[in-house]
Amino acid sequence: MDRPALRILIASPRGFCAGVDRAIQIVRVALEKYGAPVYVRHEIVHNRFVVEELEAAGAIFVEELSEVPPNAPVVFSAHGVPKSVPADAAARKMLYLDATCPLVSKVHRKAERHEEAGRHLILIGHAGHPEVVGTMGQLPEGRITLVEDVEDARTVQVPGDEPLAYITQTTLSVDDTAEIVDALKARFPDIVAPRKEDICYATTNRQEAVKAIAQRCDAMVVVGAPNSSNSMRLVEVAAKEGCNAFLVQRGKDIDWSRLERAGTVGITAGASAPEILVQEVLKAFRERYDVSIEEVRTTDENIQFKLPAALTA
Repeated sequence: MDRPALRILIASPRGFCAGVDRAIQIVRVALEKYGAPVYVRHEIVHNRFVVEELEAAGAIFVEELSEVPPNAPVVFSAHGVPKSVPADAAARKMLYLDATCPLVSKVHRKAERHEEAGRHLILIGHAGHPEVVGTMGQLPEGRITLVEDVEDARTVQVPGDEPLAYITQTTLSVDDTAEIVDALKARFPDIVAPRKEDICYATTNRQEAVKAIAQRCDAMVVVGAPNSSNSMRLVEVAAKEGCNAFLVQRGKDIDWSRLERAGTVGITAGASAPEILVQEVLKAFRERYDVSIEEVRTTDENIQFKLPAALTA
């Protein structure tokens, strides 16, 4: 039986970013240096496949430092942590390694500088996301107000006697964030903006790559995890371009009924999804279709981040 023809457009850049790659390497090198087990507070990145691979190598994932035995090394996730966490680790005399993405750490430092300048901060982000929890935990309680969407921006209540500034989560939709910022500026014309966009290069590049192919596709498959902000924003970006977009974690998760009338399908991956999962998805397509593949590259990425000095000494 002949397989139906299908054209696949693969977005590039896709998948791992420098911050995710660094975080995973920190856990791997820590396992080599200290031996198993190495504890990791929270998922190192939001991808179940990556977490299970590291678990098989000897990593143990926990939610709180109280779950880590004395003298065991612990790694903080790429999303960043409140200041109270390393302070607690230091008080417990723990050996800890901070895998916070350097671009998230930059946002933390911005928050501190605004606080020093006497400004009240508005953080644009998603409530409960580990990065947002970590960023809000850089300042005393009440010094940062969270805004999640345009409606929040139009109604948010802030101290009336303090100058304002805003920062953002690094993994937001670029277009949605621009709308929120416009709403904030309409209400607070003197609000201080970041000198450079807080949304990270990888988030921006992956969204632009999706936009470059979405209108040429009947459907878009985003490889990633449902708790990955970066991945879910790619689904939203493709949908806004009029594309039938959905998320899959593995090749076996593809809902083929959504592709019955598709002649061209786009594939991309969130910044915490490894390329091996993209290839798994492609293999699933090849088993059902006579596939032709075109990779559409919108930019090149060559950013790398150094590992902590404690691992390279």
